Amino acid sequence: MRQDNVAAYLFHQGTNYKTYEYLGAHQENENMIFRVFAPKADAISLVGDFNNWDDQKTPFTRITEQGVWEAELTNTAFNPDDKYKFKIFKDGNAHYKADPYAFYSETLSRTASILFDPFSYTWHDQTWLYKRKENTAKNGKDSFSIPINIYEVHLGSWRTKNGKTTAGGDAYLNYREIADLLIPYVKKMGYTHIELLPIMEHPYDGSWGYQIGSYFAPTSRFGTPHDFQYFVDQMHGAGIGVILDWVPAHFPKDEHGLYEFDGGPLYEYSNPNKMEHKAWGTRCFDVGRNEVQCFLISNALFWLEIYHIDGLRTDAVASMLYLDYDRKPGEWTPNIHGGNYNLEAIAFFQKLNSAVLTRFPDVMMIAEESTAFPGVTLPPYEGGLGFNFKWNMGWANDMFRYLATDSYFRSGQHNTLTFPMMYAFSERFILPISHDEVVHGKGSLIEKVNAEYQDKFATLRAFFVYLMTMPGKKMLFMGCEYGQFREWDYENQLEWFMTDFETHDKLHYFAAELNHFYLEHKPLWDIDFSWEGFQWINPNDSDKNVISYKRYDRAGHELAVVINFSGSRYPSYLLPADHSDYRIVFYSEESRFGGKGRKKLLCRRNGMLRLNLAPFSAMILKPIRKKENNKPSKLAFLQTERKKHYV
Repeated sequence: MRQDNVAAYLFHQGTNYKTYEYLGAHQENENMIFRVFAPKADAISLVGDFNNWDDQKTPFTRITEQGVWEAELTNTAFNPDDKYKFKIFKDGNAHYKADPYAFYSETLSRTASILFDPFSYTWHDQTWLYKRKENTAKNGKDSFSIPINIYEVHLGSWRTKNGKTTAGGDAYLNYREIADLLIPYVKKMGYTHIELLPIMEHPYDGSWGYQIGSYFAPTSRFGTPHDFQYFVDQMHGAGIGVILDWVPAHFPKDEHGLYEFDGGPLYEYSNPNKMEHKAWGTRCFDVGRNEVQCFLISNALFWLEIYHIDGLRTDAVASMLYLDYDRKPGEWTPNIHGGNYNLEAIAFFQKLNSAVLTRFPDVMMIAEESTAFPGVTLPPYEGGLGFNFKWNMGWANDMFRYLATDSYFRSGQHNTLTFPMMYAFSERFILPISHDEVVHGKGSLIEKVNAEYQDKFATLRAFFVYLMTMPGKKMLFMGCEYGQFREWDYENQLEWFMTDFETHDKLHYFAAELNHFYLEHKPLWDIDFSWEGFQWINPNDSDKNVISYKRYDRAGHELAVVINFSGSRYPSYLLPADHSDYRIVFYSEESRFGGKGRKKLLCRRNGMLRLNLAPFSAMILKPIRKKENNKPSKLAFLQTERKKHYV
């Protein structure tokens, strides 16, 4: 059987996970072959720069009964970067469609696909890929026992040309320029990964990338596919992982896109009770269809294989799992068991994650799942969905509610701080402070804090310590690290001028120092997914709004954390102590961070440690071992060096 026949057979069977090598536009024997899946089409014409967009010159021929069509151009008929579309005829009507498998696309108001070869890029990140695999393999089922501290970035608004607005698209930096600026910043700040809001081609800036028009094309807002490969390559060369937001839940109803591709529902459900997310104005992928499964699974693998991406954060998982998601009674149909689970979506996620993690066991498959759906990060053979991480959105919502509570009333909200530990190890969690929480009137992170101006900064420092020392991997959205007050605006770059003000500059410095402290202290990340890495000291001091706990690594080394979320000072706070002595290794109220100065331990007596807790403060303690008494502090040296180079 010919290779293309095998590819077509597997595609229709739902097991061709490299469909991007078969469908779309590919140069074969110096000619360009175009293939498209459109089973309901009456006829299809290839139109583009190469034939003056004449729909009579290059017709497609149907080559499979199930609906794959093919057209061919000789090597003299086309040029690199030629633009093209498919003109699809159905029942006397015709629609111009972009290629669903195009590797490059026009953007914004221009919607043609563009010929491009992303397979020809020469990579230089072998050392990174080797280390990525080693970090996973050496720990077996306890993989990712590594520090993961993610900086979430919207490429269009992190920085712009001369700080100009991106409305109209003329102020974007390109991928290479962004890499040159972002890499030193991420390294300086102590992040291990960046997570990009979707960079797949999308027609509308205001969707932030979540309404994708071309799933296999990095947006040309910032350059070519090779430019984006360079971006990832440079990140890896600097030791920074790259995670992409990925959207298999829905797609927009733009005429040139996947919407009713061959004259009726194809990529979307045909069942009106499953077809559309009315609140979002988008269509839902029919994940029960074999060819759609191939499209989505191939797309996930494409970014990992061709662009060396280190993880995919899957958007809106809950909207796929529940038949009644954002639907009123009568607008959804129960499954065969009478329940509200979408059984096709469950099977799809199991198939997706099995395919991805079998081929790339060292990448992160992250679910943005907002409910308590069971087993999101359990493997499919145990009945789970097969992701290896899940955003802990319940934790985030609890934290925002706590920060918004006046400190005088926080004692009544104390369980908000402690309840997350009741389910902390039910999944493999990432603790996300994401873009979704600093837009649409919700207020920026620092604006959420219910306190006077200076106390907002002190509270945020204490909260950052809480974030970085609780079990789970970490994520923070850009701008939160220096306390931007204005809500995020996708058309304007972050307000970096805020760091010219002392309070913001010192918070910025604090965030960097805390991040580096996290990286340098194994108890904070070695055991993130079991009780072996965590122990409460006192979770119940609601009267004082104080919590205390310990973190451990596999060798038994520990750090103790004490956080005072109240506005009161406790000059003689007693804490059980089972070591001869402790020293403060990190304190949020140091003057260099904008606090009121460092207060030392008072004493240890009769198994109790007496601390001086400042209002809205956090301290991290480390047991003193005898051999450490006269040993110079490596951390102090690193802090001094970083301060020299901090801008």
